[in-house]
Amino acid sequence: MGAVRGSGVLLHPTSLPGPRGTGEAGAQAHRFVRWLADARQSLWQVLPLGPPGYGDSPYAALSAFAGDARLVDGDELAAQGWVARGELRTGRTQDLLELAADRFLARGPGAQRAAFDAFCGASAPWLDDFALFMALHRRFEGRTWTDWDRPLALRDPTALAEARGALRREIDRHRFAQWRLREDWARLKRAANGAGIRLLGDMPMFVAHQSADAWAHRDLFHLDDAGRPRVVAGVPPDYFSRTGQRWGNPLYRWDAMAAQGWTWWTDRFRAVLDLVDLVRIDHFRGFAANWEIPADHPTAEHGRWAPGPGAAFFEAMRDRLGALPIVAEDLGVITPDVVALRDRFGLPGMRVLQFAFGSGPDNPYLPHNHVPRGIVYTGTHDNDSTRGWFASMPPAERAAVLRYTGTDGSAIERDLMRLASMSVSEWCVFPIQDVLGLGTEARMNRPGASGGNWNWRLRDGQPGDGAARWLAELTQEYGREPAASRT
Repeated sequence: MGAVRGSGVLLHPTSLPGPRGTGEAGAQAHRFVRWLADARQSLWQVLPLGPPGYGDSPYAALSAFAGDARLVDGDELAAQGWVARGELRTGRTQDLLELAADRFLARGPGAQRAAFDAFCGASAPWLDDFALFMALHRRFEGRTWTDWDRPLALRDPTALAEARGALRREIDRHRFAQWRLREDWARLKRAANGAGIRLLGDMPMFVAHQSADAWAHRDLFHLDDAGRPRVVAGVPPDYFSRTGQRWGNPLYRWDAMAAQGWTWWTDRFRAVLDLVDLVRIDHFRGFAANWEIPADHPTAEHGRWAPGPGAAFFEAMRDRLGALPIVAEDLGVITPDVVALRDRFGLPGMRVLQFAFGSGPDNPYLPHNHVPRGIVYTGTHDNDSTRGWFASMPPAERAAVLRYTGTDGSAIERDLMRLASMSVSEWCVFPIQDVLGLGTEARMNRPGASGGNWNWRLRDGQPGDGAARWLAELTQEYGREPAASRT
């Protein structure tokens, strides 16, 4: 990421305020970019930008290539004349997109239609399958694709051609939505980069079984003849779970991917890096080895460690993409082979202060054990806010936090932000919940919970000028101010 010290904020754009169901890549997102600049930040970290699947999770996206259409700027649809201003107040972004797509496509030739057609042509390797998948996903009422009519589930050419004809209108709506999202996000990225702010994205290592990718590329996954997973991903039993975690993602056939010249992965990285400047790989350890669970087992105890592609994969990506702007999510139980793989390619790892206390002075997450190449966080999207974490921790661990920080804990989120800022790690990132001193009510995700995740949003007026001033002072005090702002 570079040798210059910097600071950033973690906020998924769906959490921005606004008049519709989620935040969008419009006025509020541009306002947040200006807020980051005022706060002397140089990084905006987001979660995966794909269309969320089961449980509205961005980590279970319906495509590894497509974007979340809810982020399309509704105001821009009105500015282009595709929806009326009055309609903005009455519908979700998805509803507005259907109206806008139908009106746009009915207009016929023009400069914008040419731009749309060019986008569709350039994106066809993933867009055609995704748009058809989404249309079929709706036709079959969200059922898993292996439960669709068998000819469609197994991609019989005649059945696919008939579906494309019957669902042409809806397919074109999905293409339109993806085009608009790319246009809106590109405008936002230019604004961020122009303000000296880089975007850090997030790439889940695995994809969901209910995804256009698994449906369209069955040969790249361990699936049976009907398309069902033979083995699935997870993690083994540990201190936190006696049965482990069974995530259910289909596992890759690394041999098949290598035989195809890693095309799918190369295209995936390029698609993500069109949207962001850097990308965090979630569950990086899976490239060294992943926990392989028989698909018919309901829990994760009886899996095995199956080798990942290792260094050969990253060498191939470097050959095809050049420098690797990657952050390795290396949290949890990390074995020496994972560390060696990360360090061989000079990838920064992560240190989370909420994991630092309770196990003595050798804990690698404690600031005195940090190393320069990395990012230190107070917490992540999977953690409670720091205020909520502190309120619920055992008394002995809370006492350890107070001894280490030398404070009374009344502003514990700022205490940990200060620790992170003074770390030797080149970068520190704060969840917006900690910047604002919010409690458990603002938590983004509770791992293992079946509902209620991913829907937290800022209120109008947040983050606010006061938070920007305090964060700017903290950033400047510890030498993390952007170079352009230094005197």
